[in-house]
Amino acid sequence: MIQPLEKLWPPFGLTIEYGPVTLSPVRDADLPELVALAQSGIHPPDQMPFFVPWTVGTPDEVRLRFLQFHWAQRAAMTPASWSLETVVRVDGVAVGCQGVSARDYPVTRTGETGSWLGAEHQGRGIGTLMRQAICAFMFDHLGAAEITSGAFLDNSASLAVSRKVGYRENGVTRMTRRGENLALNQRLVLTPEDLNRADHELRVEGVRPLRAFLGLTA
Repeated sequence: MIQPLEKLWPPFGLTIEYGPVTLSPVRDADLPELVALAQSGIHPPDQMPFFVPWTVGTPDEVRLRFLQFHWAQRAAMTPASWSLETVVRVDGVAVGCQGVSARDYPVTRTGETGSWLGAEHQGRGIGTLMRQAICAFMFDHLGAAEITSGAFLDNSASLAVSRKVGYRENGVTRMTRRGENLALNQRLVLTPEDLNRADHELRVEGVRPLRAFLGLTA
């Protein structure tokens, strides 16, 4: 008997709806739209908000790096170490990606968020909603005790979203940016009681198979 793909790979059965935004694990069918969105621009050329500068290079280099990242993250997903990368859609249109990753999650109950939003969709409150959605999902359905994140001190947009969601500052680390320049990274942490939720119902499908896939008990 031929089974549907979400039966073979349980993360594909997950859907998170939060007001106007919908999050679902990135499938191969999503990649062409996401590649085009990333190539159309995420940040000004003279800025680099990402710890890994994946947006640097020719359109073909960005495309290949993007595809390899998503395939690699999916292939390496185990209960001991996983990264759940979701495509964020508004009215059916892909606007960016929201991810959450973890190591030894059944013990630590700690996840780390990361995201990007196409330039044409920024400044509309979508970045805040998609972060609220993934954090509420982690707390309500995967039993997270805390969620961490980070942003360079000059990434005011990301830090503003973190403040709106309820993260608090958790120290500053010194990092290299693009492998050569010193940059200060503001670490952030969010707990369930500090999460600022939007006035939307969190609707989730496909949680039980995902929990089993991640080694989480009922």
